[in-house]
Amino acid sequence: MTTGTERPAGAGSAPLEQLRFDVRGMTCASCVRRVERALSGVAGVASASVNLATEQASIAAAAGLDVQALRAAVDRAGYELRLPNAGEDEDEARDALQRERHAELRRLAHRTWFALGASVIPISWMAIEQIGGGAFGWMWVHETPMGVVHPLLFLVALPVQFWSGWQFYAGAWKVGRHGSSDMNTLIAAGTTAAFGYSVVATFWPQLFRTIDGLEPGVFYDTSTAIIGLVLLGRLLEARAKGQTSEAVRALIALRPRTARVWEDGQEFEIPVRAVQAGDLVIVRPREQLPVDGEVVEGTSAVDESMLTGESAPVEKHPGDAVFGATVNATGLLRVRATAVGANSALARIIRLVEQAQGSKAPIQALADRISAVFVPVVIALALATLAAWWAFGPSPTFTLGILNAVSVLIIACPCALGLATPTAIMVGIGHAARQGVLIRDAHALEVARRIDIVVLDKTGTITEGRPELTRIALAAGAPMDADALLRLVASAERGSEHPYAVAMARAAEERGLALDWPLTFKAVPGHGVEATVALDGATRALLIGNADLMAAHGVDLAAAAGSRLAFEAAQAAQQGATAILVAVDGAPAGMIAVADRVRASAADGVALLRVRGVQVVMLTGDGEATARAVARLVGIDQVEANVKPEQKVAVVQALQRQGRVVAMVGDGINDAPALAAADVGIAIGGGTDVAMETAPVTLMRADLAGVAQAIAISRATMRTMWQNLGWAFGYNIALIPVAAGAGYLLFEVLLDGAAVPWALRPVFGARGFLNPIVAAAAMAVSSVSVMTNSLRLRRARLD
Repeated sequence: MTTGTERPAGAGSAPLEQLRFDVRGMTCASCVRRVERALSGVAGVASASVNLATEQASIAAAAGLDVQALRAAVDRAGYELRLPNAGEDEDEARDALQRERHAELRRLAHRTWFALGASVIPISWMAIEQIGGGAFGWMWVHETPMGVVHPLLFLVALPVQFWSGWQFYAGAWKVGRHGSSDMNTLIAAGTTAAFGYSVVATFWPQLFRTIDGLEPGVFYDTSTAIIGLVLLGRLLEARAKGQTSEAVRALIALRPRTARVWEDGQEFEIPVRAVQAGDLVIVRPREQLPVDGEVVEGTSAVDESMLTGESAPVEKHPGDAVFGATVNATGLLRVRATAVGANSALARIIRLVEQAQGSKAPIQALADRISAVFVPVVIALALATLAAWWAFGPSPTFTLGILNAVSVLIIACPCALGLATPTAIMVGIGHAARQGVLIRDAHALEVARRIDIVVLDKTGTITEGRPELTRIALAAGAPMDADALLRLVASAERGSEHPYAVAMARAAEERGLALDWPLTFKAVPGHGVEATVALDGATRALLIGNADLMAAHGVDLAAAAGSRLAFEAAQAAQQGATAILVAVDGAPAGMIAVADRVRASAADGVALLRVRGVQVVMLTGDGEATARAVARLVGIDQVEANVKPEQKVAVVQALQRQGRVVAMVGDGINDAPALAAADVGIAIGGGTDVAMETAPVTLMRADLAGVAQAIAISRATMRTMWQNLGWAFGYNIALIPVAAGAGYLLFEVLLDGAAVPWALRPVFGARGFLNPIVAAAAMAVSSVSVMTNSLRLRRARLD
């Protein structure tokens, strides 16, 4: 079980707790629907979503909900809600579940191979009997009394029916005692009908002589083969499910097991789980970093490709953040642990991927609505088939009715309906995660395919988000030199986290300038800063910002002192830099140009989006000239300049009113509202936690190509979902009528008694009736084909 907290849905609403549990015993879409209804009926549950592929339930509920009430509700529905053992952490629970699933897979394999092996005996006997035996000189086939053969076949079929097939009876009973039905009900009913008919024909054949007027045959081959083939389908399906979660297993495998901790002048090797925040960890070259932390000593290149997908190692110095599971390439590092266990970046990524894989796409609603009535409808069709052939069919009417009803029960496949979308979601989201694209939910995955316009915030997205001071220009007759001006401005903005303030503080530090704290400080959103600073015994009033700020305070940039600054500002803007004007004591004093370097990959990322038919817009608070200069460097034509932080949402909403499907890409706190307002919000790597929590898509590396990759995986996943749903619906719509006897009507009625072609006789026999064994094989192939089609997404090209 995992937990989390969801923000309140509205004012005054209590926060909801996010719970996730494993659910055992589900086999089809009908099971999913039933478990969801059971969980939603528990007091305190706001919503419940169940995923067949992951076998997990995601629940939003009021804090303090009694999980035993959830367990009891699921038990009443006929399934099992697995609760973690006392004191068991997330990793231990995951490992225990994995071991349990491996044990179940082994048991399933044993029952499957026994059923298939045993079914060879009755199938072989029935084949020889139909061929006649005489063709091979085996006259003993005809001479062997059925009173001997049929009991022997009964003994072979008995353990297959009630040992190999026991899970069908157990599953059918669990839901049946509450008046429900599922996939197990169909299999149990179908095989019991074939087996039961055969038992009566074996020990009380006179009953069928009375009903049909013919010597009854037995169908032990049918019952054993059906069980064997259905189990084989489930075995292949279970193994394929394991492959769909390959991405999560790969992430889990990255976790180092031990860490070297430095304590009291000695080095100790301990399990990673024992490391605590604040511990000093030693990491040698070519070793994995065991925990998230901050470098306190040493310099090295760190390979972060397993988390970000970026192949080039990243240089790390004291003060830099490092992440667990990454590889220290060259130097010795001493790292102060900051996040361990469930709080580490890798653990958060694993949880995010698991939660996303367990979420439901809106398209799943169609399959859910159909699955709610699917099994009862199939049972009704089977009963109608039996009644119709018994009443109006050719002789032997009852036997044909039984066989056709069994075929209807067996061939119907709600499994394929239940697996069509969740398996594609699991594989698609896992494949995206391996490429450094984290998709938080299936809704974002579905919507991303329709994105036709991407809005890029300039700072930190197109640019590196680390502006540098490039030039200082002084006003004519300024009473100070460049260093003095920089010292004043950096002191005024000391403590500010604005990227431009950080750039000026860094430049002042590099020049060895002593800074002081401002006496007063007032930020004017969208314009700049008003501050007073006392340096060297003099108190100065400063205005630091754009021309609008200067004009608002009556600073005349057209006068002789300011005209040079206006010219310098225009030149800086043409070169893609931001011009920061400075007035001291109400008079123009200087201009500081700050430039944010464009990311090396930005132009290629924009080009890739345009190739995919997506329009790109750049959004920035910079002036028009600066914005245009940067946009030209990366190939963007449409620019929204002079946009204040609070206006970003309005830009996104204006595009949406035009009917556009908008993706917003950003990295800062002031981007969070726009990320939430967009159809798909995308936080870029290195961004703030607020941006990454708000956005349903996160790029682990700062590369705009990831936006195009997110769109590509969405399109590929949705294409696969539609293929799966098309196959699942088409299979059931086409083959249920065939199982009910449409082949006989085709050849005997419409084609006026035409013979069934020899190529089709293994499927339809000589009279056009579908062989129930073929129906079982078709049903198994149906669900496995959906899984296999979804697994193709692992090879989808995203470039």
